[in-house]
Amino acid sequence: MKKAVCIICILVTALVLTGCKKDKNKDKNNNNNDIIQDMEEIPLPTQAITPEPTEPPEVTEESHEGEMRSYLTGLWVPVETGTKRPYAIQFSNYKTVRNQWGIGQADIVYEALVEGGITRLLAIGQNFSGDRIGSIRSSRHYFVSFADEYDAIYIHYGKTKYAESKIKELAINNLDGITGIGNTVFYRDNSMKAPHNAFTSLDKIHAGIEQKGYRTELNSDYEPHYKFYDSDTDLSEGTLCNKISLKYPYNKPYLEYNSSDKLYYRYQFNEAHKDSNTGEQLAFKNIIVQFVKEWDIDKNGYQTMELENTEGTGYYITNGKMVPITWKKNESRKWMRYYDSSGEELTLNPGKTYIAIYPNNRTKEIVIE
Repeated sequence: MKKAVCIICILVTALVLTGCKKDKNKDKNNNNNDIIQDMEEIPLPTQAITPEPTEPPEVTEESHEGEMRSYLTGLWVPVETGTKRPYAIQFSNYKTVRNQWGIGQADIVYEALVEGGITRLLAIGQNFSGDRIGSIRSSRHYFVSFADEYDAIYIHYGKTKYAESKIKELAINNLDGITGIGNTVFYRDNSMKAPHNAFTSLDKIHAGIEQKGYRTELNSDYEPHYKFYDSDTDLSEGTLCNKISLKYPYNKPYLEYNSSDKLYYRYQFNEAHKDSNTGEQLAFKNIIVQFVKEWDIDKNGYQTMELENTEGTGYYITNGKMVPITWKKNESRKWMRYYDSSGEELTLNPGKTYIAIYPNNRTKEIVIE
């Protein structure tokens, strides 16, 4: 009996121990499953990839060694160009020579009335070249004054008595076709009708300057005529101006804005105004309309203007907009400046400039579109 009881106790103990072992294994498996599940929820780190070594991009700045900002355009030019005296060439604007030869090389072009409602053009620049520049016509005294603002050498074929007096008064260096220097500097194209057939060349201009002994470099104390932005800058305010029509009665010029290159293209006589040497249309970054007091000086219809010590108003146009401006001039000092609406000196965009000298009693004739 005792032996049977012992056997039963041994069997019970074995069963209990076996059950405990199974529970422990079950807990162990559950813990492993929890760990695996947690690991699946945590994103595994990706292997760091070391990039192949590369050369750093070369940073290059545009070099302007040996260059300067042009006093006429604000663009970079060689120092030997930017420091030389410009030429101011008096171009005819008669219909038969309406697409002048060489005028497209000018940095600045002035237009003003002469007698009979006709205009003439004064082209100022430091980069004229070639064998055919013209047609060149006679001087008017206000063009003498404009040329003098730039310390320019003035090139013309003839002059009125008023222009002759102004040349002497301002002591401006000039090359005149009806003086002894005429045959050196100018030639006639006999296939064309006089007086619109007088031409010059860069070599002839150089020969005339050498013969006259004129200074070829700007004075050391020369004060630049304009202020320029370092780069193209839109006007922050102003009136939209995609086209400006100037009612000069003979040629009826206008300029249209091209938004793709941000230039104004010039037209006259109902067609594109071109340089006959290149066939390219005249185009300008800046337009200045300068209103002046103007009247007939004599019975011949010669014009005169109030320009000596005076001031006035006008417009500045660039990049599709127009703003009002003012201007002041002191002729005896060769000094002329433009100002914005706040009274600060006007800053222009780098590029070529067209200046229309327009009677201040006819401002309503100008059409802005």
